[in-house]
Amino acid sequence: MTIDRIVLAFAGSMVLLSLALGLLVSPYWFFLTGFVGLNLLQSAFTGFCPLAIALKKWGQTPGAAFH
Repeated sequence: MTIDRIVLAFAGSMVLLSLALGLLVSPYWFFLTGFVGLNLLQSAFTGFCPLAIALKKWGQTPGAAFH
């Protein structure tokens, strides 16, 4: 699995988890949803993603987006 797919899977999981927690626990969890969305948006334009950097250091194979 490439870094790109791991980042997308992690971001999608965080969005779904924060939505569930926002509905079931506290609406403050929706801030996590917003943070993940903003991070995805800025990484689309800048190519900077902290998770991708960490995964690259841990030896994962880079994909087309994060190399």
